[in-house]
Amino acid sequence: MSLCGAAGADVSSENVATLVQRLTAGGNVSDLETRRPEEGLALVRSVLDRVGDKWAVIVVCALAGRTRRFNELRRACLPINQRMLSTTLRALERDGLVTRTLHPTVPPRVEYALTPRGLSFLAVARELAGWAEQNHVGIERSRADYDARDA
Repeated sequence: MSLCGAAGADVSSENVATLVQRLTAGGNVSDLETRRPEEGLALVRSVLDRVGDKWAVIVVCALAGRTRRFNELRRACLPINQRMLSTTLRALERDGLVTRTLHPTVPPRVEYALTPRGLSFLAVARELAGWAEQNHVGIERSRADYDARDA
């Protein structure tokens, strides 16, 4: 079973590669057209920091198709600790990928869910997780070969 379920149909590695190539070559995409290339690249790098974060990918995948409370989400994302989950959720909320809903009950109940932007990131996260699952054996083999060569 895949970490994030089925791969997103609307995101392909070619689309992502094309976008990254255009951005790193100083090209413009959507609202980046009005910015200097180095400003646009800095913005893209800050977004890539989020999408490249392992816990962000795991949390977004755990929220796929459902709302979860904090402890339920923590169990779904083991071995994440409470502090890292809190930090990751705040960052995802800040970026508009996750909503945090506080229900005024005793004790307070907090639920997390993906926003439309979070759902679009889910498609990318599924692609990334699928690639990792397909390539982890070869990567481990390459690492072992590299480490043996340097020993």
